[in-house]
Amino acid sequence: MRKLNHCNRPQKAITLPWGLGVSVVWLTLISFVTTPSVMSKDWTRFQDSASAEGSLSSVPLSWSPQKHILWTAAITGYGQSSPVTWGGKVFITSISGPKKEQCHIAAYDLKSGARLWQHDLEAASQAENTNYVSRAAPTPVVDASGVYCFFEGGNLLAISHGGELLWQRDLIKEYGEINSRHGISASLEHLDQRLFVWVERQDEPYILAIEKPTGKNLWKVPGIGSTSWASPRLVPVLSGHHLVLSAVGSVTGLDPQTGTRLWRVEGITGNSSPTPAPAGDGRFLIGATVGRGEADSGKASASNGLVAIKRLDDGTFNADFVWRAKRATCSFGSPLVHRDQAYFVNATGVVFCLDLATGEEKFSSRLAESTWATPFVINDRICFFGKSGTVSVIATGPEFDKVAENQTWEAAPPAAEPERSTAERPPEEKPANPLAAGERRGGGRGAPGAGGGPVLYAAVLTNDRLLIRRGDRLYCIGSDAQ
Repeated sequence: MRKLNHCNRPQKAITLPWGLGVSVVWLTLISFVTTPSVMSKDWTRFQDSASAEGSLSSVPLSWSPQKHILWTAAITGYGQSSPVTWGGKVFITSISGPKKEQCHIAAYDLKSGARLWQHDLEAASQAENTNYVSRAAPTPVVDASGVYCFFEGGNLLAISHGGELLWQRDLIKEYGEINSRHGISASLEHLDQRLFVWVERQDEPYILAIEKPTGKNLWKVPGIGSTSWASPRLVPVLSGHHLVLSAVGSVTGLDPQTGTRLWRVEGITGNSSPTPAPAGDGRFLIGATVGRGEADSGKASASNGLVAIKRLDDGTFNADFVWRAKRATCSFGSPLVHRDQAYFVNATGVVFCLDLATGEEKFSSRLAESTWATPFVINDRICFFGKSGTVSVIATGPEFDKVAENQTWEAAPPAAEPERSTAERPPEEKPANPLAAGERRGGGRGAPGAGGGPVLYAAVLTNDRLLIRRGDRLYCIGSDAQ
């Protein structure tokens, strides 16, 4: 089923209906960066430009009900993916229907927020639409030729910038059902004319390299064989790249040209959600959290740290930890590298700053709330995107210095729910230990989308604008002079 809607009327900044349980808080400037913008940059994939220092210098660092939210736009259905941008357009995916029957790809005008087109298609497979499974979680990639999208139901397709279908595939028909605890959330990765798709399902997981212009396989290799909701990440190594995949128990590196396994780091726990963060010189940060039901879940900090990839004398590769954290852990968000520091945010919203070279802890301090989106830098200021819409801004460096705290929307009080006993809870909700239960009460644990109120899933920087994505709505923040 294919449906293309062209919407030409600009969507003005509006408040949400009370029926959604929230009202939009239009935000006020306390201070913003005054350095002229150096360049324009598109955001082409999941966690693109995680450290975009100097390139987007007129984005406000604080906002209020009166200023600096330039527009908001409603999203059809619900989704957990990040927006991507190209040439003044914003592309985003979502799903709708009680069984996630419909998939949606929409394009918005970056300047006005007007929806330019929407492509709708029938999901290749259906699953109950609940808070405990992924909902349009994989982020697309975009390049000069088009937008490439993957949905957890098995749809893989390419769309032109104008909304026309270029090619599509049904991975369910080709390779069978995708059964995975909580669903699939691995975003697409790309390199030149190659597109990488990671389907880490329960039975016969696989990884594909796809030829972008045609949608045909370049190679297909077995997956890792372990639980993961992380995304594949290309890490620069010498003059090339390794495709790095993090799944519970290990981190694995593949040759992106052939799919050949190059190395594997084992003995890791709790690394199901954070995506590896490149740190230069063949290095990357790995993040992990307190596992559920894992005997060694209390050792999660030892699975957070800096890993280095090295080529051996015989031409093969090896990877191992340079250092392991003593206290720092992650939650759903990935670690951040900025200059000489590494930043981790744990499940209760505590940010840890560690020396990138040695792992020495510089500070730890609590943010306003836990974060599910990965933070990034705007001109020596780090934005931490809280799960419920609170954006904390701190100065970079080895000392904690809060610059601003911004509420993106005002949440209504959550509806009361009857307390369930531990025996009545599904397995994924049962705490592995009292600490995990306490973290969950703090809002940092639980399946993606669980809990009362809207959830902030992603934020991107593009052309001096900050885009924030929650499940059902986009927010665009920028200088009023734009």
